[in-house]
Amino acid sequence: MNNLYKDIENQIVNIPDKIESIGIITGAGISQESGIPTFRGKDGLWKNYKPEELATPYAFEKNPKLVWEWYEMRRQIIKKAEPNPAHYTLVKMEEFFENFLLVTQNVDGLHEKAGSKNIIELHGNIWRARCILCNYKEFLETPLPEIPPHCPKCNSLMRPDVLWFGETYDTNLLNIVQDFFQKIGLLFVIGSSGQVSVPVYLAKEAHLNGAIVIEINPDFSMYSHFADIILRYKAAEALPILWQFLKEKWQN
Repeated sequence: MNNLYKDIENQIVNIPDKIESIGIITGAGISQESGIPTFRGKDGLWKNYKPEELATPYAFEKNPKLVWEWYEMRRQIIKKAEPNPAHYTLVKMEEFFENFLLVTQNVDGLHEKAGSKNIIELHGNIWRARCILCNYKEFLETPLPEIPPHCPKCNSLMRPDVLWFGETYDTNLLNIVQDFFQKIGLLFVIGSSGQVSVPVYLAKEAHLNGAIVIEINPDFSMYSHFADIILRYKAAEALPILWQFLKEKWQN
């Protein structure tokens, strides 16, 4: 713990004494610390399927019941999870800054559960379903009364309202993030491996526009190539202490 304090203290010296706006990008690592398995890796197999084989429009068209069973399994795991200290620290940061935007790649809803409000969910929300025909959306609890669920409006199939492999990002959301990130002074990248190219592109754009990039991740990532400050610790351990230092710095 002493090493963590010293590491943070040494690295934040060059952060300005005043920051007007701040951006956050979170990835699977912050949720993993709450007990949610990461999308890939050794925890990614289910009934001998890889996530890349199930999280696609083709897989849903071929076997919607199988896809929903997989998502229901994930939803039951997520339901037991609680936000960790990193999630709650982000809530405090949002309360401190007038201009704050949290961009998450996670679909688990833990940021909302912790109390964060100004959130963009780049990859959707696993608790929300949408109709494949009329686009009606609603939040569905687990366990589901029927698998696959059907739309209460038109009785067509509902699908998880998440971004699948082979689908494009919502351009409206991307525009909001890009516009905000062009003006920020500081960007935190927390628990994101950078295997998804769009968040890396957004972070790099922010950096090119003058934002100081702070990466919190125990492992090397694609953000590590251009991050100004790198903390090789778990988010739940490092972020509360980092915030304590920064808050004192900015309040003095």
